[in-house]
Amino acid sequence: MFDRLKAWGLAATLLTAAMPASAQEVTWQIPTSVPEGSPFYVNFLERFADNVDTLTEGRVEIEPFGAGVLVPALQVYDGVRDGVIKAGHSTPSYRVNQDPINAIFAGFPGGMGPEAYITWIYEDGGKEALYDLRAKEGFKSLIVGIGSSEIMAHSNVPVQKAEDLKGLKYRTSGPWAEVMREYFGAVPTVVPPGEIYTLLQRKGVDLIEWGPPSGNLPEGFHEAAKYIIVPGVHQPTFLWEVVLKQETWDAIDDDLKPLIEKAAELTTMEGLIHFYSADIKALKTYAEGKNEIITLDPEFVTELSAAGKDWISKKAASEKEAGKPEMADLLANYMAFLDEWSAQSSYLIRNQD
Repeated sequence: MFDRLKAWGLAATLLTAAMPASAQEVTWQIPTSVPEGSPFYVNFLERFADNVDTLTEGRVEIEPFGAGVLVPALQVYDGVRDGVIKAGHSTPSYRVNQDPINAIFAGFPGGMGPEAYITWIYEDGGKEALYDLRAKEGFKSLIVGIGSSEIMAHSNVPVQKAEDLKGLKYRTSGPWAEVMREYFGAVPTVVPPGEIYTLLQRKGVDLIEWGPPSGNLPEGFHEAAKYIIVPGVHQPTFLWEVVLKQETWDAIDDDLKPLIEKAAELTTMEGLIHFYSADIKALKTYAEGKNEIITLDPEFVTELSAAGKDWISKKAASEKEAGKPEMADLLANYMAFLDEWSAQSSYLIRNQD
């Protein structure tokens, strides 16, 4: 009996040795630019982690971290570049000052809404353009979130025309900050997301913009300021991404890469649908509350949109004059698709009164 057990043990050892080694597990600790629990954290980063776990059958683990835990909120890209973290989750909005071409991906006044934008990203070259841009920076990018239109402002003062913006302290970032400063005389202020509520409540700023209706609701901005200003002309849509150093991506087993990419795409689709559903519920909550909702006159919306288009066109032309034609070329592609969408999308039913 003992000899038989020894034989079985030897056979098991030989069989184990003959079996191919299982792929090494991959673990990424991914900090984001928003606090833990934020809708962007939950709807984009946690959702991505869950989808990666499902599609890779647990071979890749993503550990999300809120802003400020591993790196400062606005230094996620720098943290990846400098090797402080392997991967990070943030938005091109926070890179506009480093390179204005990011404004095309961040969303800008006068730009595409979410329907057109997600189509351009996934079907008409937008994703490839972003990935090429990040590759030149030494990054591998994975789009993990496209959002619905934002609320233009939670405000301590009413805004209904261009003159009302002059001199106002406005918490914002990205292209809108530049448009506010250059075209309307507002004073943009950039602060990390976790500081916005306190700044608004204490009237350190007159108004703030942050996210779509459902993104703002749990932050309590409607409790800190009386006025809610719509529509979100300043940010018709927006994009978030996970970035890694290219060598980090290259080290991953080849069979895992398409699964991670598919998890990112799935996250983007699910995340946008979730925002649509949650936004409707959030807007109903605002309407039933104590806030005054200001809907801007269509002529003012057109004025704001025109300023955004003018700003980004001039910025692209300036970049081209400086010997960097990439922004102008990409913007031409973007605007051509936007024009085509505008001309041909009237067949869509949008269920508006």
